Amino acid sequence: MALVNTVLGPMDSAQLGCTLAHEHIIVTSAGIAEYFPELLGPELKKRIVDDLLAAKAGGVTTIVDATTHDLGRDPRLLVDVARASGVNIIACAGWWLDIPRALTGFSADALVNVFAREVEEGIGGTGVRPGVLKGASDQAGITEYEEIVLRAVARAHRRNGLPVIVHSYSPGRVGEKQAAILEEEGVDPGRVCLGHSNDTTDAGYLIGLARRGYFIGMDRYPGMGVEPRERTATLKKLLDAGFASQVLVSHDRSAVSAFGPGSMTEDERRRRNPHGWLYISKVVVPWLREMGTDEATLASLCTDAPRRFFEGP
Repeated sequence: MALVNTVLGPMDSAQLGCTLAHEHIIVTSAGIAEYFPELLGPELKKRIVDDLLAAKAGGVTTIVDATTHDLGRDPRLLVDVARASGVNIIACAGWWLDIPRALTGFSADALVNVFAREVEEGIGGTGVRPGVLKGASDQAGITEYEEIVLRAVARAHRRNGLPVIVHSYSPGRVGEKQAAILEEEGVDPGRVCLGHSNDTTDAGYLIGLARRGYFIGMDRYPGMGVEPRERTATLKKLLDAGFASQVLVSHDRSAVSAFGPGSMTEDERRRRNPHGWLYISKVVVPWLREMGTDEATLASLCTDAPRRFFEGP
């Protein structure tokens, strides 16, 4: 067992329960929720709490909020909705893809101190300590400054031991390049989840990374591009290959998402996924059962691997 930082304080890993290891409470831009909440629609906090209560009623105990500062992380809001809903929320340090010009002059060693300070002292003056670290790269591969951020995340991990979530582009096998950098920095693959891995159906690529010890984030449901049932067939291949203990199943869903005009409306998001954070339990698990997955594996799908991810080897 290990202590895991939640936004309400440390918690024993044995209490994680059913854990969704890559979700978002809010997805927007830095500062929007705190300073311009009206842009996110009416009754923001109530909508989030209602969403979390529905997830809790369906068996979800813990949500990892993989929202970095540039994705609109709001630690005070996380505290309020965790307290009101009773769902454990784990916050995130690191950086996503919206790297501002103001950061691009800093070295990895400078960013280490920023990420590590949030873990050691709390985010800003809130006292909220992240429980995971995050780096990101996408279709362009690993850009120069994304590599700097990833190395900073790796060094922060070595300093404080928090597990690492990586936003990756699996159709381009970017996870292999990210893995090379993390290993060069001395990070144990068993402390890293390569996210958005079910954006590909290339099971050989994913099994190869799992054999190296990485957790595989099958964390986009229903997702775009690859149909949900195809995603589930790829997940089944990982389970059949013996990697159930290294698969983190999640949705990459947000309770509230706002990137301005042109972004998907809440009604559109609801039509695409009427089950919210219960899509996996209501849709994916029955599909896996139909595909022949045994009940013990299904029962442990959202509990055992997340606990191992936080506890470490």
